[in-house]
Amino acid sequence: MAVRKYDLKEDCTFLKDGEAVCVILDQTALPGRRIYRELTTAEDFYEAIKTLAVRGAPAIGVCACYAMYVLAARMEATDFADLRARLGADGDYLISSRPTAVNLAWGVREMLSFADSLADLPIPEIVAAMREKSEEIHRDHIDMNYRIAEYGLTLVKPGDGILTHCNAGPLACLKYGTATAPILLGHERGIPFRVFADETRPLLQGARLTAYELSEAGVDVTLICDNMASLVMKNGWVQAVFVGCDRIAANGDFANKIGTSGVAVLAKYYGIPFYTLGPTSTVDMDCPTGADIEIELRDPEEIKSRWYREPMSPAGVACYNPSFDVTDHSLVTAIVTDRGIVYPPFDENLRKLYL
Repeated sequence: MAVRKYDLKEDCTFLKDGEAVCVILDQTALPGRRIYRELTTAEDFYEAIKTLAVRGAPAIGVCACYAMYVLAARMEATDFADLRARLGADGDYLISSRPTAVNLAWGVREMLSFADSLADLPIPEIVAAMREKSEEIHRDHIDMNYRIAEYGLTLVKPGDGILTHCNAGPLACLKYGTATAPILLGHERGIPFRVFADETRPLLQGARLTAYELSEAGVDVTLICDNMASLVMKNGWVQAVFVGCDRIAANGDFANKIGTSGVAVLAKYYGIPFYTLGPTSTVDMDCPTGADIEIELRDPEEIKSRWYREPMSPAGVACYNPSFDVTDHSLVTAIVTDRGIVYPPFDENLRKLYL
């Protein structure tokens, strides 16, 4: 159901005024249609996250916080123990929808921990406080992205060409986004950049979402196929690569949309700085290396038939469809966070973020 026109100055995930309802802009329908969906049950949230109707690490994290509030508000719990047990089960269910994205588990556990701290209060007061907490977390993420934008702007200069992969803009990451945050903030300040957006197979988030966001904002953006990145770099059109991240390991390895590691290898070869940008909530200090990140495998039909009138491969052919790959820390120039720019050695300097 469409409830309002989407504006890039707004967020695509929010609570409905006066109701325990989370409203999302369905990202699977973009750019052709703007469809808002109302989420009220654990199954609604699971399906929206699993199918990528809501996607992007920060947006998923905020959606998870809202989910915990909405589910708590709609439960007829007899006491706190009953409420907590049912919320815990729903939280585990939601986390299983996208295991790679650390922000999903973070959002669920943050809200459960917050509820635990209020265990002695009446349930209506706990629920009201959970709404306030989820909205506070949303505001905090917006503030974090603004700081990411400021730090990222120090890494580029007017007129630079910037290549990005997948989508880590306002739709996925709230307001300015993460990977696109310096670009959008710079554009607001009159700083020109030329952006090359990989289409990002197989789900085309770059073509459908990043190109949409940047063109709507008035940024000079050129859409390219994934296998064109090497030529664009060789031509000297790219001075920096900005990508998002779904989980950063303690040693600086990070998971992002499939194809990111290949872009990093190309950037290394051509001597182009390669940056990943994300809030500190995406850093998982309990995950030693990228080898410890679980990689989600998705439906083969996303490759074979989803974007075509007719299937583009033989019916019985085997398909391997990982949603993410892991970029080795040795390929990363720096990690841009809301607390500053982290340079190698990452295993030492990431820890300093929490001192």
